[in-house]
Amino acid sequence: MTVAIPILDLKSHATRHVQRQKFVLLGGLAIVLAYLTYVFFAFDFIGLYQKSSSDNAMTLIRDSYSHKVHVVRDNRSGLVEIKIEGENKGEYPKGASPDWVDITETDTVIELPDGHVITFGQTDVEYFIPDYGTIWAKGGRRGVEVRLPSGNIPDFISQSKNRLMVKTDQGRLTVTRNRAEVFRYFLGWELFFFTLDSPYHGLSLGELIGRAFNGELGAMISDFWNNKMWLHKDVAWAIFETILMAFLGTFGAAVVALPLAFPAAKNFAPLRPLRLVLRRIFDFIRGVDALVFTIMLSRAFGPGPMTGALAILITDTGTFGKLFSETLENVDQNQVEGIQSTGAKPVQRYRFGVIPQVMPVLMSLVLYFFESNTRSATIIGAITGGGIGLLLTQAMTTQKDWEEVSYYVILIILMVVVMDWLSGLLRSLLIKGKENNMLS
Repeated sequence: MTVAIPILDLKSHATRHVQRQKFVLLGGLAIVLAYLTYVFFAFDFIGLYQKSSSDNAMTLIRDSYSHKVHVVRDNRSGLVEIKIEGENKGEYPKGASPDWVDITETDTVIELPDGHVITFGQTDVEYFIPDYGTIWAKGGRRGVEVRLPSGNIPDFISQSKNRLMVKTDQGRLTVTRNRAEVFRYFLGWELFFFTLDSPYHGLSLGELIGRAFNGELGAMISDFWNNKMWLHKDVAWAIFETILMAFLGTFGAAVVALPLAFPAAKNFAPLRPLRLVLRRIFDFIRGVDALVFTIMLSRAFGPGPMTGALAILITDTGTFGKLFSETLENVDQNQVEGIQSTGAKPVQRYRFGVIPQVMPVLMSLVLYFFESNTRSATIIGAITGGGIGLLLTQAMTTQKDWEEVSYYVILIILMVVVMDWLSGLLRSLLIKGKENNMLS
């Protein structure tokens, strides 16, 4: 017997259903909006915006792709030094200077772009700014004496009893009791290839190629490799340490996890309590982040690349144990039974009946984690004191040479890209190899 449902009842039921869905959607949106409102005030976005400084951000960005040349005069001795990035390793030899700095017996004239001129006298400093006038300053025991052109003090001048700073787009002048300092920005990473004491510094590309063909290629490579400012040799070793840290941690974890995965798999472990214990151990290990193990191990064994590799090994052992056991549970038992019918022992059955089936999948997982751990090893290295992560942290802590930070970041990106490409290539070869074996 068929019961007819009135059309009005169907319409009212559909209307109620649509209204319920609308209320659920609006309720969900209200919850999300309330949560975002809480986050906005809990994280103090207003205070964060008020404390932000666009000038500092622009200075940081400019420091990442340019370098500064410092001209410093000691107010007590009158000695003038010119250094790239203010480092002794980038100091101009005595009697040498860039073409925009003229050092005489009486004064030092520094010519900046757009007609800006700074003059270091015997004891005083003058800064001529077109359309503004001349700023005069003199540092001494009682502080910094300053004379400015008449009128309101512009924003690019910062003055106190012990310090004067004039910050313009052409350069920056700082005068304190003990010294006067000027630095000027230039585009590019100066001394990246050769330092000032190298005979190849300042040569054009054509001159370098000519000398290379004349038998000086080895000396040129040596000067580049042993660069005292950019430390290319140390950076290359740090990259190698980072990759080695990821390699030892990842493949070491695979070696440890593979034999543990068999008793954790249902079809290989008849004892259920043993299987449950192993799986909970895997859950505990992979539930703790590698950074936590890094901090614990660095306190126990001290800093070093091996500590970072051990932290990766411990964390990935739990992850590999879970993934490997799940892979083993999906093997084809017919192949195992075929090996068993020949009278093979359990170890032989695993070796010839199970491992060939799961090896492409296991290696694909290991290679993927190896590529991922290459990125993680950068952060872990910053904590354990090894690899490119340590150099990156040191460069960021000094807050002086941000072009070095850019250099290290670019190298890290290139390292990750290469490892990603290599890992993907090997995984592709493994998958194709598996398909060819299946077809044959």
